[in-house]
Amino acid sequence: MKVMIRKNSEGAYSAYVPKKDLEEPIVASEKDTLWGGCVTLANGWVLELPALAADTRLPVTVEARRMGE
Repeated sequence: MKVMIRKNSEGAYSAYVPKKDLEEPIVASEKDTLWGGCVTLANGWVLELPALAADTRLPVTVEARRMGE
């Protein structure tokens, strides 16, 4: 699914899923760089993000996979 990852002015990451009209903060990340691992959203969803460079400019839309479906 397409997911937009962005960072707010306080440095917190969030994920927006256009098809579900859902925006949730990212509360946990498997890796420090966020990319190439799983992240947990505030609503409990776990998304697997693609491996991108640590300095990828945000916001960015990526193809993510929802885990545990």
